[in-house]
Amino acid sequence: MELLVQLILLPPIVIAGLNGVMGLFWPAWRKQEWLLGGLALAAVAVPFAVTCLLFFGFEAAEVVRYFTWLQAGDLRVDFAYRIDELSLLMTMIVTGVGSLIHLYSIGYMHGDDGYWRFFAYLNLFIFAMLNLVLAESLPVLFLGWEGVGLCSYLLIGFWYTDLKNSAAANKAFIVNRVGDFAFLLAMFIIFKTVVDAQGGVFGLDFATLLQPETLALFAGPTGFWVTVLLLIGATGKSAQIPLFVWLPDAMAGPTPVSALIHAATMVTSGLYLLARLSPLVLNSGALWIIATVGAVTAIMAATVAITQNDIKKVLAYSTVSQLGYMFLAAGVGAFFVAIFHVMTHAFFKACLFLGSGSVIHSMHHVEHELEHKGLIPSHHGPGSHDTPLDSEATQNTLRHSPLPYDGPFDAQDMRTMGGLRKFMPITAITFGLSTLAIAGLPPLAGFFSKDEILFRVFEFGQSAHIGYMALWVVGLITAVLTAIYMTRAYLLTFEGTPRWPDSMDTHPHESPWTMTVPLVVLAGLAVVGGFLGLPPVFEDLGLPGSWIHGWLVGHGDHLGPVADSLDPLWASVSPYYEGEHHVSHAVEWALLGLGAVVALVGIGAAVYYFRFGKRGPEADRKARKVFGLFYTPASHVWGWDQFYNATFVRGTVEGARKVFAPFDKNVVDGGVMGLAGLVRRAASGLRGVQTGVVQTYALAIVVGVVAVVALVLFV
Repeated sequence: MELLVQLILLPPIVIAGLNGVMGLFWPAWRKQEWLLGGLALAAVAVPFAVTCLLFFGFEAAEVVRYFTWLQAGDLRVDFAYRIDELSLLMTMIVTGVGSLIHLYSIGYMHGDDGYWRFFAYLNLFIFAMLNLVLAESLPVLFLGWEGVGLCSYLLIGFWYTDLKNSAAANKAFIVNRVGDFAFLLAMFIIFKTVVDAQGGVFGLDFATLLQPETLALFAGPTGFWVTVLLLIGATGKSAQIPLFVWLPDAMAGPTPVSALIHAATMVTSGLYLLARLSPLVLNSGALWIIATVGAVTAIMAATVAITQNDIKKVLAYSTVSQLGYMFLAAGVGAFFVAIFHVMTHAFFKACLFLGSGSVIHSMHHVEHELEHKGLIPSHHGPGSHDTPLDSEATQNTLRHSPLPYDGPFDAQDMRTMGGLRKFMPITAITFGLSTLAIAGLPPLAGFFSKDEILFRVFEFGQSAHIGYMALWVVGLITAVLTAIYMTRAYLLTFEGTPRWPDSMDTHPHESPWTMTVPLVVLAGLAVVGGFLGLPPVFEDLGLPGSWIHGWLVGHGDHLGPVADSLDPLWASVSPYYEGEHHVSHAVEWALLGLGAVVALVGIGAAVYYFRFGKRGPEADRKARKVFGLFYTPASHVWGWDQFYNATFVRGTVEGARKVFAPFDKNVVDGGVMGLAGLVRRAASGLRGVQTGVVQTYALAIVVGVVAVVALVLFV
């Protein structure tokens, strides 16, 4: 087992170091794109294969310990990793989807000057994420937690010559530090509470923390505030209100980065933390806060997504909204359902992001050709990662064509697309299937996981938790909005007639196989992945029960040598399948039907309004006029960025300018310069003693001798 865990963890960090060091000191290495990409892909594919081996041969959970990392007083932290149902499932998602994204990146990043850096960062990101999901203790998990934060900064700001990208990377890094501070406080409180009550050495390991006698220490206010702090930490990584603002700006990075961060890895870290500590969370009395945060985030982000024109921004706010669904599930204690949605979301959202990258990749070629023809002005500066095709002759014959919006040509703006299905059939089909999956159309993956979340909220609400019924209604409305904005994105991009200049002669093209193969695989998983979590009522039809429930909850009776510490993790949610909040089968079928109707209504409304993409931007302009009271603030993200800029950002900048800058100049620099001036003046005074006259030195020696003799004789 120790060797297998090493084969999961070591390849990404070793290849990241190899590509990084070789590319840094050997320029010729940077040109070997297939070697670089192949090594990076193998560094993720090998851990995926090993994880599959452990997954299909799993019999008992096990903790693998390597060496002691920290030891001081009552604290001892080992580098130890946990192989159990939850960690194996998350590792399969991270390495499986990560492998497809690495393959896609080989084609997408072709020709980029930072090709070697990109794959070094990408492998380092996977290593950090594996540390996070496999960790046996909170400190080791926090190491991976901070690692993915660092790598996200490097990847979001990958094209750092563009100040907008650097600003987005800084924003992601700083906002996440707020959540990380809360996470640290939670760990400090947990450590002090356990050590004060039980004594001995404690390493914040799950084997001790999840014991019933340890969990009993957090049954009161302490557990509530620890959970609130953990939730704040989770809202940073998983982009929930109020710390979601970094994620849409993270679109500045390359599209494979968006897929990796927003689909299956970093943004699920917060939910994974709550799921791993679910016994503590369930007994804290803070579930209603988690559910409320999730529901409000889900509907807020959905209203913003429906107003966006940048295809990646639509998907970014969609991710925020879907993460809200996951937190809503966690807020009713249905953690295994939340993990189920993590899995299905990884399939269709990764496919959507990679599909958008395929579109952008092709539209960039359209942009270059239009620049070459002089139909649009070239706006690619010397620091751009794109290669301008304009020439002096072209500049002399510019005949700029009008665009369907004000401003320069943008390869990511859906208003300049349309009709791409004809030119990019594979991308269109896979994007369309994933759109239907996230919209919740049966029997695709998103239908089963989304419906299961809403079903659990309804169950919880009708069983003396009436406030949750309002959250269930919010979830239904969000489902309608999801179907509308995703169908809108598909129609504006792939249907209707082309809206870019010279569309009769300038055509986009399908992406290379390295980019389309991952799309096909992910779209296939988005179609069939939901059958891993069939609702319990399907058992009446003779169909198998929910595999995800059986895997995460049903293994509690044979967890092996550390069963006592692992049993509480998912056994606490089993009452949902034992009738504690159960509703009749008729209600279950009615809710399933309602979920399907909601998806069909949303899809149908978007199709009718956009007329299969034929109305294009005109439909959006009409919506802005009709729903201006809501449309305008939603398009400005309900003022969240303006609020932060007016309060925290401006306050910090003004405070630094008016307080810290004068303090630094007058006190810090003034103290240093004053000390230097004092030394200089003292040296100038002493310099006068050095006259260069021998008689003066002889006289000084005589005076010194007389002074010494006097001291000896009379003192």
